[in-house]
Order: sequence, then C-alpha cells, then structure tokens
Amino acid sequence: MNTSELDGAALDYWVTRALHEFVREIHFTDSGETLAIRGNDRGRPWDGRFMPSSSWEAASVVLERARTLDTRDEGRGEVVCTVSFGREGKMVKGLGPSLRLALLRAFVRQAFGNTVEDEIMRRPHALVGLRADPIEESSAVTSMEDMPSPTMHIGDIGSTPRA
Repeated sequence: MNTSELDGAALDYWVTRALHEFVREIHFTDSGETLAIRGNDRGRPWDGRFMPSSSWEAASVVLERARTLDTRDEGRGEVVCTVSFGREGKMVKGLGPSLRLALLRAFVRQAFGNTVEDEIMRRPHALVGLRADPIEESSAVTSMEDMPSPTMHIGDIGSTPRA
C-alpha cells in the first residue's frame, strides 16, 4: 500500500511500527480495531490506546521528533508537509486532508519508504527495531498440575491447624 494512502487504523499501525525506539509492544483491542501499545517515550510511560490519526495527543510524539517542518495548505483539501526527523534526517514529503495526516504519512515514508505491506498483523507483537515479532500471550492458568486441590499438592502452602 502506498504510504500516501494510509488512513485510520492502518496509518496508526505503521506510525507505531516506525516508533520502534518508543514502543515495546503492540496489541489490538475492540475486536482488533483499536491499537494499544506499551512503551516509554522520553520518561513518559504509555500503556493503552494509541491513535495518532485521530488524536493530536498521540500524534505529538511524532511532531516532537520533527527537526525541520514546512507545511502549506494547497486549498483543495490537501495539506503538504515537508519534514525531516532525527539529526541527519532527509526531507520527506507527506500529503493529506489535514496537517496531522500529512505529518504522519511523512513519518511512515521516512521509516519505510513509499510503500508498506497491505496486511496489518493483528496479533500482539513486540518491536525489535523495525522488525515485529509475534508475542504469544500466556494463559493465567499455566498448568493443570499446578492447580490447588483439597488433597494438597507440592507447592500448596498449608499450615498446621492451631489447637
């Protein structure tokens, strides 16, 4: 998919993937429709929903990474955002119906190029650089053998009754 066409949950996902130094884990809530992350951005922990395409609070983590930023409204419902990220970042261009979407598209383009995969991995995964590795969610019950029972198994804590 072209980065210039990303929108909604797909844009949120690819922005999150590009924030690999901030985001440790990506999860999905609301039947796989809403992105949630675990991470730490410059000492500020983030554990919950992350929707930069619809929230300036979330998009601000991208805006704060901009070193040079030039925007112009073309007047036809299209904003052009030319921006560089990082110390030696080259200038990249993003287009969108709003400054926020144009900025986010430029950020994804800077990290991944002009295209990204069409499919979003909707399983929980951890970010290791730009790579995403699936996380297997552990069950609350680790083993049937460890379940407490009235006959007492090894590992159960019991005390001698007081008289």
